[in-house]
Formats: sequence, structure tokens, C-alpha cells
Amino acid sequence: MAQVVWRAEDRYRGGDQRAGVDTRHAFSFSGFYDPDNVGFGLLVACNEERLAPGAGFGEHPHRDVEIVTWVIEGELEHRDSAGHVTVVRPGDVQRLGAGSGVRHTERNAGEGPLRFVQMWLVPGAFGTEPEYELVRGIADNTPFALPRTEAVLHVRRLADGERTAVPDAAFVYVHVARGRALLDGTALRAGDAVRLTDDRAVTETDRRATQSELELRAEGGAELLLWEMHAEPAYG
Repeated sequence: MAQVVWRAEDRYRGGDQRAGVDTRHAFSFSGFYDPDNVGFGLLVACNEERLAPGAGFGEHPHRDVEIVTWVIEGELEHRDSAGHVTVVRPGDVQRLGAGSGVRHTERNAGEGPLRFVQMWLVPGAFGTEPEYELVRGIADNTPFALPRTEAVLHVRRLADGERTAVPDAAFVYVHVARGRALLDGTALRAGDAVRLTDDRAVTETDRRATQSELELRAEGGAELLLWEMHAEPAYG
């Protein structure tokens, strides 16, 4: 299995510091473009956002993208053109299926700092009806399957020394939301990510055996987001 480690300090920096918005991109995004880093599997964005109290993003449109948000610290207010008004807190998973088109705003609704990770995935069908979903207090080991794409989010909150297996899939993306962890001897800290791909040259049986041996182990505690993806985007 091939793995690529993408360190926190290597993320593209964006946002508007004067407006209280600090963004760190894992892939090409907005004014940052690298033709060799435009996505992984179905994932086309993994943005770490830091918003000062009262700061946020004004109303803007999206189309044909699945947007999944995980709050690490603080309170995120979401409003969209379909009439949804919610506050997303740590432990909640928010999904906005943009479909044929939707507009929304996001801002720091709390009195302290807000940190969250926002991940964009390519859907399996385009031009569908917009959808909104908010899962309160998702439990560890409860997979969150996106209904319109071949991707599953696994949330892992591990105590010191606790281990978790890596999902078995053609593409696996591991993001360290907080804390530290080890993957096959590689040290990871908050903001780091690992992109895992299978070796298509080996048999299916050998691929599963190789991947099943991979484990993540927390060092002092860790919160991990693991994307299990079984396809790449199909356009047209």
C-alpha cells in the first residue's frame, strides 16, 4: 500500500487575517493551484478553518458537491437558502449536499475561537435536489456514509495508547484533527494527513491482508477523521 504524508505546515494558507479568517488548504483551492494536488479519491477539499468571534463567510453558492463539516472547537452557525439555520458543535457531523444549487453562510456563533474542518467530495450524480443533514453527537465507531457518493467518514477519538484499524478501501484519507498518533511508525500530529492507496498490481486477497495490518495508535490521545473511499470522480 502506498502512503503519502502531508504535514500541517505544508498546507496552503488562505483566508483573510484582518477579517479573522485563517484557512489552511490540503488541496488546490481558490487562488492556490497545483496541478499535481487537486484531489484524492473523491475528496477535492479538506480545509482547516479558524474563525475569530463574529467572523465568517458571507453568503455564497455551491453546486454538485457534498460538503461535510467537523467542528473541533467552538460553535459554527450555518444558514442556507433552503431555510436551515443550525449551530454545529464539537461531536456533530454536518452534511450539505449542494446538488442543483444552494447558497449558505457560515460564521463563528460563539464567544471564543472556532476551529473546524470542512471536506468537499464529488457526488455520484449531478443536478440532484439539495439536501441538508446534521447528526448530533456522532459516536465513535459509527460510520457516517454519504448517501450520494461512495465515501464513508469514520470518526475516532482515542485515549493514549489506544489503537484503531485503517478502513479497507481503494482510497483512505486520514486527517489528525487533534492530538498525536502513529501510523506504521510514522508520527502524526494535529493538522497532518495521510493519503493511502492500494496497489492495483497485487491480488484483492493480498491487498486486504496488507491493508488490514495498518493501525493508528494514539500518543497522549487523538481525534482522527478517516475517509473510506471506493471510487474516483466520474464526470460526464
